[in-house]
Amino acid sequence: MVNKSLSRELHGEPPPLDESWWTALLAEEEKPHSPPAKSSSPTGSKKESRLINVNWNRAREIYECDQTISLKATGFNRGGLLVEGAELQGFVPVSHLVNMPNIQSDEERERLLSQYVNCTLLLKVIECDPDRGRVVFSERAALSEPGRRTLLLDRLKPGDRIFGSVTNLTDFGVFVDLGGLEGLIHVSELSWGRVRHPTDMLKVGDRIEVHVINVDRERLRVALSLKRLYQNPWETAEMRYHPGQLVEAVITSILPFGAFARLEEGLDGLIHVSEMCPEGETVKPEETVREGQRVQARILQVDASRQRLGLSLLFDQPA
Repeated sequence: MVNKSLSRELHGEPPPLDESWWTALLAEEEKPHSPPAKSSSPTGSKKESRLINVNWNRAREIYECDQTISLKATGFNRGGLLVEGAELQGFVPVSHLVNMPNIQSDEERERLLSQYVNCTLLLKVIECDPDRGRVVFSERAALSEPGRRTLLLDRLKPGDRIFGSVTNLTDFGVFVDLGGLEGLIHVSELSWGRVRHPTDMLKVGDRIEVHVINVDRERLRVALSLKRLYQNPWETAEMRYHPGQLVEAVITSILPFGAFARLEEGLDGLIHVSEMCPEGETVKPEETVREGQRVQARILQVDASRQRLGLSLLFDQPA
């Protein structure tokens, strides 16, 4: 039986918007790491990540007024730095450290984070949640002058286009620094076509233009889109493509039941495994095509309303 998530994918339906932005971003904070020999770095257990010595009124004031504050790094875990100062404690995610490269190696990440311990950082509060006992800081946000976030929130409106820099990529989307305010491009808003993972399209540090979908001033959240900068190709798909038409496509992903092939940006069709071989034969998709391969195919079905396009692989491919 095809699960609901896979069913949505096959029908071209975007997943529901994930509201757990910072929860996912800070997931690594909940995971303990192996402490270095000379470090007393705290682990990130849920019990230890809850803050005790915090003046919540002060934290809220700094947050709402978009002020900067200097705090000392006292430890680290895989997700970032633990910082504290007079009446304040909190966490700085790796993606919000200005000079932290996009490290893949856990050992290298820990080595670089350990160098921050006992250093003083200029920070801004980007999340203040007394109920969860959590204060989140950003060194990157502190690069913009105080009040910049408030100014952006007041000026931004749905439909605007604005440039920003990619600060973090997660399974559910991409975080973009808009110059003192961070927004999220949900994975369903990256392209009109299929996106396996945001890292297939973008990388940390990329300077991109984005479309503003929504501005939640109360929760200081901005929903962004890349795909809405361009016309939806499905709107005219049935005018340009029809059953029986021969097309050239590029294999974008291979799954047990077949392969997806891209006719143009944002327009992907499915070649079911049964359409990869002459009738009566059995093949494995991964043994028949490869990602990035250009293939000749015949269109079987175009259903723009459901964003479905069925393809059949031509058995005699050109050399």
